[in-house]
Amino acid sequence: MAFGFERSIMQSLIVYDSLYGNTQKIAEAVGGDMDGEARVVSVGEADLAGLKDINFLVVGSPTHGGRPTQALQKFLQNMPENSLKNIKVAAFDTRVLASEQGFWPRLFVNTIGYAAPKIARNLQSKGGILVVEPEGFIVEGKEGPLKKGELERASEWAKKICKEAQA
Repeated sequence: MAFGFERSIMQSLIVYDSLYGNTQKIAEAVGGDMDGEARVVSVGEADLAGLKDINFLVVGSPTHGGRPTQALQKFLQNMPENSLKNIKVAAFDTRVLASEQGFWPRLFVNTIGYAAPKIARNLQSKGGILVVEPEGFIVEGKEGPLKKGELERASEWAKKICKEAQA
């Protein structure tokens, strides 16, 4: 400690659910480019008690039926009210582009949307401070793989959210 100021190190937690490994890869890419210390954990390993030890939370899920997975929805629902007060948050999902689908799947996606905006609203309802708009990362087909360049885009997104978190 110098001159009475303690340097604040960003403590980030990246929580994800992944069915085919694509969302996990994005979460790991984001965690690898976060400032300070970052832990990347699957939703099954996430501990709600640990939220008090962080100052940044990133949550990601595949989009299924326009929503996050059941496990991630349960994690978000079990978060106590105001548990994210003063914690900066960001949300992402993995998704198939609606524009690359047939008429009915495209209509379905355009009607119900994607998981990331729903995750972001939930995090904000628990007191989180959203620092960037929710982001979607593209998979080619239901099981993937990730579209070329998406891991690099995830790394750039991590740098962007760190910059915004410090603004």
